[in-house]
Amino acid sequence: MVKAIDTSVLLSGVRLQNPVIPASGTFGYGEEFAPLYDLNILGAISTKGVTREPRFGNPTPRIAETPSGMINSVGLKNPGIEAVIREEFPRLRQHYHQPIVANICGFSIEEYAENCRRISEETDAEILEVNISCPNVQHGGMSFGASPEGAAAVTAAVRAVTKKPVYMKLSPNVTDIAAIAKACEEAGADGISLINTLLAMRIDLRKRKPILANTMGGLSGPAVFPVALRMVWQVYNAVKLPIIGLGGISSARDVIEMMLAGATAVQVGAGNLVQPFACRDIIRELPQVMEEYGISSLSEIIGAAHQ
Repeated sequence: MVKAIDTSVLLSGVRLQNPVIPASGTFGYGEEFAPLYDLNILGAISTKGVTREPRFGNPTPRIAETPSGMINSVGLKNPGIEAVIREEFPRLRQHYHQPIVANICGFSIEEYAENCRRISEETDAEILEVNISCPNVQHGGMSFGASPEGAAAVTAAVRAVTKKPVYMKLSPNVTDIAAIAKACEEAGADGISLINTLLAMRIDLRKRKPILANTMGGLSGPAVFPVALRMVWQVYNAVKLPIIGLGGISSARDVIEMMLAGATAVQVGAGNLVQPFACRDIIRELPQVMEEYGISSLSEIIGAAHQ
């Protein structure tokens, strides 16, 4: 029997009491969940993605259900970086005193760099998570994360403006995820987050038209877990950086499996939208599952399935 259970992990010098992080875009800025349970049980919080200007997001409908998941096309709705710095982060700190992962978005390399500089200098976020699934408006709308060159360019620009750990959040809608992760590592990234959502769509049979106003959106939920696990496995083999694994995690067993594949920490996304207590319940369940599988320390199983 395992006598002492250690759920803590270390992300680029930032200690998390457990590896469970609500994923960006599924937890708001934290305040919405504060009345439900003590947010301080979380390992960290990844805040809703922020852009330079306020964004209303895409037209509705923005959500479509799927078997074992959902498709969203919210469109990075957020109040803009000024409001996030002035209002959202101070409001979150009234409830929450554990590490914050600030999710940063942009539509140009300059915007990414400026947003990261501002968040780094004017908030106490411990880690910057840079979402390079955003469309590059200067180059025909292809996402920055679609090529090693694009990913490296954003990474280098962000690295130049902050001393805080930089984690690049990668899109799964690519041919070679490992090559893109490697390019981020060579450009100065401190870690990798993956995966973002998979491009998908649904059609309304009666209306004979796409359900989403934007036609396509991002698939998340348990259906994508095996894909996310495979990509975490591949990236772990390609780089020597810590990985935050996400995509369909809905139980403590999923957390263990993702860490065995190579993740140091995990994010729970769509699960929060289905069950607002998802992260709390996974954290409560972790010690029991660790004991069941003879695990005394989570940090010791990172990438263990590769051995």
